Amino acid sequence: MSIAITLHLLAAVIWVGGMFFAYLALRPVAGHLLEPPLRLQLWAKVFDKFFPWVWAAIVLLLTSGFWIIFAVYGGMDMVGLHVHLMLLLGLVMMAIFLHIYFAPYRRLNQAVARQDWTAGGAKLNQIRKLIAVNLVLGLVVIVVGTGGIYL
Repeated sequence: MSIAITLHLLAAVIWVGGMFFAYLALRPVAGHLLEPPLRLQLWAKVFDKFFPWVWAAIVLLLTSGFWIIFAVYGGMDMVGLHVHLMLLLGLVMMAIFLHIYFAPYRRLNQAVARQDWTAGGAKLNQIRKLIAVNLVLGLVVIVVGTGGIYL
């Protein structure tokens, strides 16, 4: 179980921590210092590097989470409400990421390749809003996962 919990926590830290850094540190600086063409190119490359880590985090979260639920606790009916809530919110986060990845992120890359900065800016703004939602959900999941049994 210690391996599963460690993998689960590492995956959550990578995903949620990456969103936290990108949204609250990188985004304001990039917005202040860079003109739209360079800013959009930066974000396209940042997502190119970060999103494979999110894919890996999703695989690890699902694998380790179900490993803990079924191999350690004996199934969904043996875990507390906080685990059900953590799973539900995690699945919502994954669905939002899938949408980001297969829709606005792809269109952002296409716009950057065409040097269509207006379209790219619209897609980046859409991604920004969805990542804000996922960041809040991720922070809630952390609170529920770590303190839920006591709430």
